[in-house]
Amino acid sequence: MSSSVWIINLVVLGVVLEADLGRRKITWFRLARPVIVAGAIVIYYLTKTPVATRSGGLAFELALAGVGIVLGLAAGLMFRVFRDQGIPWSQAGIAYALLWIVVIGARIGFAEATSHSHSLQVWLGTHHITADAITDALIFMAVGMLLTRTATLRLRAAALPAATGPRAAEHAAISSPADR
Repeated sequence: MSSSVWIINLVVLGVVLEADLGRRKITWFRLARPVIVAGAIVIYYLTKTPVATRSGGLAFELALAGVGIVLGLAAGLMFRVFRDQGIPWSQAGIAYALLWIVVIGARIGFAEATSHSHSLQVWLGTHHITADAITDALIFMAVGMLLTRTATLRLRAAALPAATGPRAAEHAAISSPADR
């Protein structure tokens, strides 16, 4: 397993946990940062690795992308989303962190097992799943989880009741670029 697998997974974990743990404002930058990271990952890997279009590779890629979307939805629903003085906030705790740690640990473990588990290698060979398809599938899973978490958080923040009263107007009038 290459060091890039570790680096990408640890960067994703670091970005997500730094952005989400504790009580955080829901700002455009906070929502854009994971999308930028996902875009960089896709550009880096998919320019080097072709998407599988035959045999079991494509099905494997789509399956892991689907798993990533489901996990991203679960992650996005673990937040407590609320308004405080008219500003949308979220709060995530240990359960959220554990979900991401377990998922990223499983991805790294699977990537490691593809090199060291004879039975897994036989299964992959039987289903015509290439190393490129495995790389793509893990990337699609990571990106699917990251983007779905971001979309879920954005939609939940948008669904919050609008702030009312004089404090809401005051915050809207004096918000700074750092607050956005």
